[in-house]
Amino acid sequence: MRPADVTRANALTAKLIEFNNQLALPGIGTDERRSSLVRQMIDSLHRVEYVERLGERDIATERADPSSDLFDPLKAAVLHLRAGDVDEAAWLVFLSTHFGFHRRVGWRSTRMVYGALGGDPWTWAKVSTDPLGFRAWFQGRATELRGAVFGNHRKYESIRVDARENLSDTIESYVAWVGANRGHALMFSDALNSNNHDPRKTFDALYRSMNVARFGRTGRFDYLTMVGKIGVVNVDPPHPYFGAATGPVDGARLLFTGSKVGPARPPELSAQVVRLGDFLGLGMQVMEDSLCNWQKSPGRYTPFRG
Repeated sequence: MRPADVTRANALTAKLIEFNNQLALPGIGTDERRSSLVRQMIDSLHRVEYVERLGERDIATERADPSSDLFDPLKAAVLHLRAGDVDEAAWLVFLSTHFGFHRRVGWRSTRMVYGALGGDPWTWAKVSTDPLGFRAWFQGRATELRGAVFGNHRKYESIRVDARENLSDTIESYVAWVGANRGHALMFSDALNSNNHDPRKTFDALYRSMNVARFGRTGRFDYLTMVGKIGVVNVDPPHPYFGAATGPVDGARLLFTGSKVGPARPPELSAQVVRLGDFLGLGMQVMEDSLCNWQKSPGRYTPFRG
């Protein structure tokens, strides 16, 4: 670890030991398990901070060009946001969330769809005013799109036209959620105003309203945390939104009961994770992510590569 990470890890370790005196953490009863969890927390912090710092960096314009091998939807979102185009920034975050980053091919799938396979890109202005046109394009290019793959958080998704809820269904429902004539800026502004500009209450309101096909607990959580990190809207998850999740729930159960099959229920575990996160000074995205990755190898640190 880098010197700064060593300092951060030592501080987190001390805080975990202190917290254990208030509420037992049997899942990290050994130095190896505690060290493994702390390393996962550091990794999660790096992932969050990487995106947050994109806004401070110089970004080549090729990053926003889907015809370029350098295309990166998150960096493109930052460029559009700098130019005042909230719609395109949020739309790119949505597409990148839907397909995810694949460890082998990176953002290729997002690039294929957003770039219309080398045609006229499916920008927000285009897709929001002609979702049926996108459906026709999607159906007509189904064979060429078979090469699209999904990232780890979206590994159960399918690009097939005959899927129960296919890509065009997802995009049409997203357009309907935002409102083609309303736009992201107004949607986010209304949500903020309705919740007294409280980042946590606003996150929760948007999360609950996001009725988008194929976007369950993980999709909504990932999308909203990303628009927050990019700087599209000031939101912050108030709790880990366990829902039907398995990985983060297993991690929380292991941490607080010592077993992945312990008796604690998700609502109780969620409250405990919030309490621990507040004590450590870590946001819910870091807590959710680190617990999910830690439970895969609790006694030995194994980095998560996507």
